[in-house]
Amino acid sequence: MEAHPALTRSTTRLFPTSVLVLDCWFIIPVAIRAGGGAEEELDAALCLPSWMVAWRRRWTSSSLPPEMDGGAEEELDALLSLDLHLRRSPMGASPWPSGGGAGCGRGAVKAGSRPPWLGLSAAVWVQVAGGASSTFALYSHALKVALGVDQSRLAMLAVACDVGDNLGLLPGVLCNRLHPAVLLLIGAAACVLGYGTTWLAVSGLAPALPYWLIWLALCLAANSGAWLGTAVLVTNMRNFPLSRGAVAGILKGYVGLSAAVYTEIYTGILHDSAASLLLLLTLGVPVVCFLTMYFVRPCEPSLAPNSSERVHFLFAQIGSILLGVYLVGTTILNHVVALTDAWNYLILGVMTLLIFAPVAIPLKMTLFPSDRRKGPLDSSDTDNGHTEPFLLSSSSGSNLANLEDDDASDIDILLAEGEGAVKQTRRRPHRGEDFRFREALLKADFWLLFAVYFIGVGSGVTVLNNLAQVGIAAGAVDTTISLSLFSFCNFFGRLGGGAISEYLVRSWTLPRTALIVCTQVVMIFTYLLFALGLHATLHVSVALLGICYGIQFSVMISTSSELFGLKQFGKIYNFISMGNPIGALLFNSLAGYIYDLEVQKQHSTTTDSDIVCHGPNCFGFTFCVLSGMACLGTLLSIVLTVRIRPVYQMLYGGGSFSVPRTSAH
Repeated sequence: MEAHPALTRSTTRLFPTSVLVLDCWFIIPVAIRAGGGAEEELDAALCLPSWMVAWRRRWTSSSLPPEMDGGAEEELDALLSLDLHLRRSPMGASPWPSGGGAGCGRGAVKAGSRPPWLGLSAAVWVQVAGGASSTFALYSHALKVALGVDQSRLAMLAVACDVGDNLGLLPGVLCNRLHPAVLLLIGAAACVLGYGTTWLAVSGLAPALPYWLIWLALCLAANSGAWLGTAVLVTNMRNFPLSRGAVAGILKGYVGLSAAVYTEIYTGILHDSAASLLLLLTLGVPVVCFLTMYFVRPCEPSLAPNSSERVHFLFAQIGSILLGVYLVGTTILNHVVALTDAWNYLILGVMTLLIFAPVAIPLKMTLFPSDRRKGPLDSSDTDNGHTEPFLLSSSSGSNLANLEDDDASDIDILLAEGEGAVKQTRRRPHRGEDFRFREALLKADFWLLFAVYFIGVGSGVTVLNNLAQVGIAAGAVDTTISLSLFSFCNFFGRLGGGAISEYLVRSWTLPRTALIVCTQVVMIFTYLLFALGLHATLHVSVALLGICYGIQFSVMISTSSELFGLKQFGKIYNFISMGNPIGALLFNSLAGYIYDLEVQKQHSTTTDSDIVCHGPNCFGFTFCVLSGMACLGTLLSIVLTVRIRPVYQMLYGGGSFSVPRTSAH
């Protein structure tokens, strides 16, 4: 059968982005079928998965005429109708800004292949290295001595780390325009400049550096974490769009463990040398970026539920839990027993192997490959001869049932657009679809999520920044155990928040923010426990706050991607993350002011040279204010949960995530 030039020219003029799909996926197979050719040979040559072949054949058999010699006009109408179905179907949605599945390397990689899992394994190392801003407490005393500053000015340097770590709007904008490897290079450069300048000051090689330069250097150094985190998080969220909660929990969980990893290296290998630690951050983090940038790249996402993928995520979660338990155990062991250098290097080697644990997933897929000819569904579903529609939830299926009635008018509109008679307009997206950044700013749900994050994480980071002083005020002599406990519980909250919220949305179609409601209620009573100022309740309060603090991170990431889409997820996520430094600045100012007033009261009647505050009055009023803010956060999170419940019923009504249709038409 000969080709149809009029058909090809018209289709190219109307749909320049989809003509390749129409030619290779639909027109050629139908032509082969009409001319008696072997359609199966074409499918094999194109390396199409079995589910794609079955889905295409179902469409072509129901939408295209059996023979293609009835005139180009009828053929064009049929193909336009088919293209409309594709564009409005959830199967046509793509999480990548280009509008289609992004290729991995030179060509597109089949869904569920090894490169996405290699990218996730590499992202784990980037996240562990990129959490260096949490190590400020390890070198803060040496920096204070080198600069000759007081406690209040040292606290402002800690604020510089918070500001830099969460100032990620620029990488959020550029993540849609630049390759992830470029973002990693920028983050590595910021790390070299920032930590390198700080190392010069602490090591004494440049003792005359001004205070403002060190503030900017720390802000730049911490900002490297924003570049690294945006690169790996956005890439992997788009590579695994059906498992966003698990991806966010795993990656953010490893960031929470970063402080414990660096503490293990600092105490066991570097022998508590602040200058050596800063030199390690200056050179070590860029090395990790260079070694992993090839693997952190966009790949074609898997848009169908896969049981093996859940098993792989479970393995990664178990591996991270083992790493967290191991780090807590070794930290306690270092405080109980004096270990030799040989034991310290052995502990470091085991820790390195545990960080490498996610690499076992692509290694297993290489050594024991599964049958790629099988579709993502179980064989029992295909033996019946009935093919279920992919990614269609029960609630969204009714919205797509009347598409055939609208095809005639839609085709007329598209033909008019092709002739230039009608100007194509873009409708406003609905929640669950892809939003532009300025469109998201106009939604009430966006600001509710920002306010909830500002209250929950902003208050939590205030306690974290003052945890040493809180412990001393409660009568604790050594606060290192409290810091390690907070780090582990923070990790457990980030990892568990992703896993539990994933269960809630898939089993009960409850919004992930329902978990934030629970954490805000727990934080109300946790802050009241802190306000008592008792040493007996200190560790319990720290553990509860660490879990709640970690849950807020992972839930915010997944929720923002599901409400506003993945196309401009980098901008939206990093803008909401700015609630962290804003809350830290406001609540830290209050805590410092109350603390200084109490210090003046205590030392007005004593001649003790110790300027540390003791007793529950040091932070009592501050924690009462934070408890009241948690009450407000509870109310706001309840309102947000009620508002977005219909969105999750649409997305997860069928028990699995349904990619919503795009709003680009």
